[in-house]
Amino acid sequence: MAFTTTMLSWSIIEYGKRMGSHVAAARTAVRWATDYFLKAAAYLPNRLYVGVGDPNKDHSCWERPEDMDTPRTVYWVSPAAPGSDVAGETAAALASAAMVFQSTDRVYSNRLLSTAKMVMEFAMKYKGKYSDSLGGAVCPFYCSYSGYKDELLWGASWLLRATDDTSYLNYLNSLGANDLADIFSWDNKFAGARVLLARKALVEGNKSYDAFRVQAEDFMCKILPDSPSSSTQYTPGGLMFKLSSSNLQYVTSISFLISTYAKFMASTNHTFKCGNLLVSSSTLRNLAKKQVDYILGEKPTKMSYMVGYSTRFPTKIHHRGSSLPSMASHPTPFDCQQGFSFLNANSPNPNILTGAVVGGPDQNDAFSDDRNNYAGTEPATYINAPLVGCLAYLVGSYGSA
Repeated sequence: MAFTTTMLSWSIIEYGKRMGSHVAAARTAVRWATDYFLKAAAYLPNRLYVGVGDPNKDHSCWERPEDMDTPRTVYWVSPAAPGSDVAGETAAALASAAMVFQSTDRVYSNRLLSTAKMVMEFAMKYKGKYSDSLGGAVCPFYCSYSGYKDELLWGASWLLRATDDTSYLNYLNSLGANDLADIFSWDNKFAGARVLLARKALVEGNKSYDAFRVQAEDFMCKILPDSPSSSTQYTPGGLMFKLSSSNLQYVTSISFLISTYAKFMASTNHTFKCGNLLVSSSTLRNLAKKQVDYILGEKPTKMSYMVGYSTRFPTKIHHRGSSLPSMASHPTPFDCQQGFSFLNANSPNPNILTGAVVGGPDQNDAFSDDRNNYAGTEPATYINAPLVGCLAYLVGSYGSA
């Protein structure tokens, strides 16, 4: 949820002017989340609330949100049971959102920023992975596979962007975060932080940030298909393929970084090389466009992975509210087990979750439209949020066709 919020906020910061009238809805979505985070952080420095619900019991039921009767257990991290990763990401969400509301609601923006500083201080002072502290409440669902150093880098980068306080730059340099990444996701933020920091070098010409620019370009070289140092697989149809479970989450997140770095490069006509390959802003922009076009159905199969968009899209998505009859058509509650008959049915979902992007196809472009294929048909907010920025960027670059 925090990563979703950070990426939606970053989309507004970079591309809000290109969103036109839609920017108000984007701000509303951010505020819905940050209102929650403000409450979650209200008990610092003793605890930061980071989750509600028993994931194992929730997964044992297939029922509508209106009918949910599973335990609403509350989880938190604390000095004794730290979670630098979840705290660092929450700080990033609050700091980036503070920038979103700076011109429209200064009081709220200041509240977000002061809370972000407090959450970040907690993350830096009490180091540890939240999946170690919370165990089965987090794993195997959202384990912190990458550790917490990337979130410390990410959170401090956003506070630096929001405040221009050089103490955060000193902290970033002290982290010694030289881990080279070829992925970007809710779990691994190294590449995102470096692109964010590289803006200072590219747009503002600040040589103090050149090391981050070099790391950001190393990441781009690992993504570009023609780069001699590429470590990214592509499907026969041209889609980036990183991991088999919900691959489109990596595609949308990486495409956002590529688009945004292209924007930074274009501001000063900057280019760089991957071996002998010369990379310009248009190189990155064209790759991002190809990924977004693929998601929206421009490929031989003509399948759009955005629900409700185009003439052919997934109709049996792994989503409880979409797959079960609505309260309007079936006001009587379904209990925990009754809903599984709808999970296993062959009929299309009765409620179209318009705009949701699902996990997507496999490495051979094959896709099974089946609710039990959760790796391919489950939507997630952290798939959609980066795509908002990509779409706004491409609208500004190519028009609204």
